[in-house]
Amino acid sequence: MNELLGLLEYPFVRRALIAGSLISVCASVLGVVLVLKHYSLIGHGLSEIGFASLSISSALEIPPMWAAVPSVFIASFVIMTVSRKYKTAGDIAIAAASSAALALGIAVSSLAGKSSGMGAYLFGSVLAMSDIDMYMSVILSLAVIMTFILFYNRLFLITYSEDYARTLGINVSLWQSVISFLTAMVVVVGMRMTGTLLISGVIILPAVTARIIAGGFRSLVVISGVVSFIAFISGLCVSFVFNIPAGAGVILMNTAILILVKIFARAKS
Repeated sequence: MNELLGLLEYPFVRRALIAGSLISVCASVLGVVLVLKHYSLIGHGLSEIGFASLSISSALEIPPMWAAVPSVFIASFVIMTVSRKYKTAGDIAIAAASSAALALGIAVSSLAGKSSGMGAYLFGSVLAMSDIDMYMSVILSLAVIMTFILFYNRLFLITYSEDYARTLGINVSLWQSVISFLTAMVVVVGMRMTGTLLISGVIILPAVTARIIAGGFRSLVVISGVVSFIAFISGLCVSFVFNIPAGAGVILMNTAILILVKIFARAKS
């Protein structure tokens, strides 16, 4: 424990702790809406589309965010629209598009001779997060948290009944765009933490865990955020102790918490 606390002396560890925990909480809070609206595949699809855009931007030697942010945002809006209209067909489309995007990203980075540099985006490198990543995570967390605090009723209605929300005069399409944008930003920033292959787990697993024990939408959001925070901190410690990638440690701890909560809930019932 003393050795783990001693690591806080290093600036890159403090950046990882701040940025990673904020991104985890943001992802889990948005994950509540995505899980309840059956958009669970969105995180997976967006991460691989993001990887493809990062590969192309790297090959063209342009700033990664210039390509990643608009492409992932557009993709998130399209995926939400397809999922809402076509249900199962939408899931198939997401799976196909995400696989094609991942293959495109790998092919482009390989042809451009950038394969070695893309590993951090595939598998994540939370300890390599820069000051800019940390600032972005702070801004993103404030945006997500304030959105849920200020517009809780709208998000609640849109999540559970879009038709009823429309009868109350709520612009459902606008709020879907807001959710799409925030989800896209979480994916883009989160890829630095867990990588494109694991970011969907950070979005979905805490929300799934929270559903088992939460009694309402508000408690679902709070519990999901708490679970995600605990999983990130414990996962980061596990990664240090066993010398494994931080992203893998975070997902493993999320999975372990989900299993324990499920066992406890069944035993209690």
